[in-house]
Amino acid sequence: MTSQLSRRPLGKTGLQITEIGFGSWAAGGGAWRFGWGPQDDEDSIAAIRHAVELGINWVDTAAAYGLGHSEEVVARALEAFAPGDRPFVFTKGGTISDPNDPMADPRHVGNAAILRREVEASLRRLRVERIDLYQMHWPAEDGTPLEAYWEVFLELRAKGLIGAAGLSNHGVDLLEAAEARGHVDSVQPPYSLIKRRAGADIIPWCAAHGTGVIVYSPMQAGLLSGAFTEARAASLAPDDWRRKSPDFSGSALQESLALADALRPIAAKHGVSVGAVAIAWTLATPGVSGAIVGARRPSQVDGWFTAARLTLGDEDLAEIAAAVRRTGAGEGPIRP
Repeated sequence: MTSQLSRRPLGKTGLQITEIGFGSWAAGGGAWRFGWGPQDDEDSIAAIRHAVELGINWVDTAAAYGLGHSEEVVARALEAFAPGDRPFVFTKGGTISDPNDPMADPRHVGNAAILRREVEASLRRLRVERIDLYQMHWPAEDGTPLEAYWEVFLELRAKGLIGAAGLSNHGVDLLEAAEARGHVDSVQPPYSLIKRRAGADIIPWCAAHGTGVIVYSPMQAGLLSGAFTEARAASLAPDDWRRKSPDFSGSALQESLALADALRPIAAKHGVSVGAVAIAWTLATPGVSGAIVGARRPSQVDGWFTAARLTLGDEDLAEIAAAVRRTGAGEGPIRP
């Protein structure tokens, strides 16, 4: 193993995390509403182990990914490592699918009893006694107010079942309400060169409150990888969630691919992939603790791993901002 990667503090938690973490959304497999199509478990396990062996020290998952399957795959992948070499494991709860109809939209639930059962199930699947960071996946839609479900998270943290408590996909108004009752350790928003809005409000709020930020989809689900094409979009598996996303068709797809093409000269200058440039752009944003990047096989890890050692200069950032203006891709602030 190597430990040469730079690390950043995750807010006030005391955790020092590598600037890139492994995202195991795709490890949930196919045949559920937000799956990525068929996925071989052994490929997922090999990819996770490869990332950890390269020095990445945290893995992100969620109970919703494959209705718990991703957490089980993560546990299998990490059993190969001695306790001192194991990465931190971050997971999420509160998003419930119907096992009898996994292709239906899941429910976002804040009910206290259900959340407590969710935590116990995640602990069991992950084969751990404590979850390093546990997050509410989405704001509840079952009528439970933020104040009620955040109290459950604070209780879990006080009992030691989770090391840190966070919120994913929550806006500043909800973060304010949570912080008033107990510190929000970490926030997980979508953030990329295409989805840039978190840079205007959520990330600055977190920086001001000592809250860690782990951003997801920095390559926008592959659109900014440099390998995605319109033909690839047309050939996505029937159960790949991207088939139903407006980001993967029409003018939005064309603008995003044009932006990816505009990153190629910068990537060539630094000797890295287009995806690495896209990831590094998110890491250049003050207040970002780390970026979650997924991979379905070890070779994909090699494609973006260089982002962990890439620092974009002012000239690079200006060139990227110009490309965003020129292509019209996405929305939000164009400079980190």
